This record gives sequence, C-alpha cells and structure tokens, in this order.
Amino acid sequence: MQNLLSMNFLTILTARGPLASMHSLDVMWVSFYSIGAMLLSVLIVSITRKWVNNGCLSLILRLFAFIIFAIGSILMILVVFTWPN
Repeated sequence: MQNLLSMNFLTILTARGPLASMHSLDVMWVSFYSIGAMLLSVLIVSITRKWVNNGCLSLILRLFAFIIFAIGSILMILVVFTWPN
C-alpha cells in the first residue's frame, strides 16, 4: 500500500501500456485481429436478425457475438494504450 501511495503522477503518465513489451508490428496485428473480431460480431448479428427465427438460437448467437465484440473492444483499448510505442 505504501508503494502505491508513493507513486507520483509522472510515473503513471510515462507508462507505455500493457502491450509495450511486444514489437510494433505485433501490436499492429493485434489491432487487425480486434477489428476483425468486431466485424465478425456485426456480421453474426446481421445474419441472426435476417435468417434465424428461433428465439433461443437467436439469443445464443447474439450472446456469442457480444462476447466476440467485447474481446475485440478490449484488445483495441489495449492497442490504444500502447500507442506511444
């Protein structure tokens, strides 16, 4: 607890992000994967709305799409926090 209180604001500002140990091109691929995950989730929801009439199956597919979208969003947030790499 003492170490947490002794950290100054400059230390927090100079933190490079959670993906800072990765190479810049690897971070680029992570961003492509996150964009692909978000696109896939949008396609799943669109297909579900158009062609799936079963309520239970529709709910399962939409929950799956939401999980994929959440993973893609979290990955993109990590990439943005690592931006000054």
